[in-house]
Amino acid sequence: MIRILIVEDDPAIASLLADYARHNQYSADISLDETDILGRIQRGQADIVLLDLMLPGIDGLELCKKIRRDSTIPILIISARVDEVDRLLGLELGADDYICKPFSAREVMARIKAILRRLQQPAQASHGLALDASRLQVAWQGQALTLTTVEFALLEALAEYPGQIRSRQQLMDRIYTDHRVVSDRTIDSHIKKLRHKLAEAFRDVRFIESVYGAGYRLDIQPLEACEKDA
Repeated sequence: MIRILIVEDDPAIASLLADYARHNQYSADISLDETDILGRIQRGQADIVLLDLMLPGIDGLELCKKIRRDSTIPILIISARVDEVDRLLGLELGADDYICKPFSAREVMARIKAILRRLQQPAQASHGLALDASRLQVAWQGQALTLTTVEFALLEALAEYPGQIRSRQQLMDRIYTDHRVVSDRTIDSHIKKLRHKLAEAFRDVRFIESVYGAGYRLDIQPLEACEKDA
């Protein structure tokens, strides 16, 4: 059974989310203790975190950062902070999704199911790049890298059409199947972090090329060749 960890200080909202989770055949626990939250995740006692940012005695963004430092567990931020800068910061720190309050509990469950579908997809390979959705891992020449669910979905979307340009809208439609309104900057933020992770893990290769005014494409090239073209 999928275990949802709810980090929310409003008892009514926390109870509502827990009720909906259980109705959808998930288990649900509520916690506001940072040590307990990090401990549960470390011990594998949670599969998804629903994280409020405005918490008593806890910096929600800092907690998100701490979770992501040691775990790839999906993080769904639910917050009253509606400014784009807050959403982008949350995504930069490793959140997989961001929902603004007030929200529909049904929408939250739909987004959880979308995350789970991405995790259940079989492994595939593209131009020597192996993708394993069950582990959120990408492997290149025998070396593996673990990504967040959104980062993995982005790379997977690009890998399905290697060499072809995928517009930001196409990538948004692929990742956010509920067709919500998402700005181009959100995709750019995810791509930036994905490229940084790939560059850190596989230092001699460039995987994602930016095509000015058009979007992105998977174009695996040695860095030396990229520098000559530049």
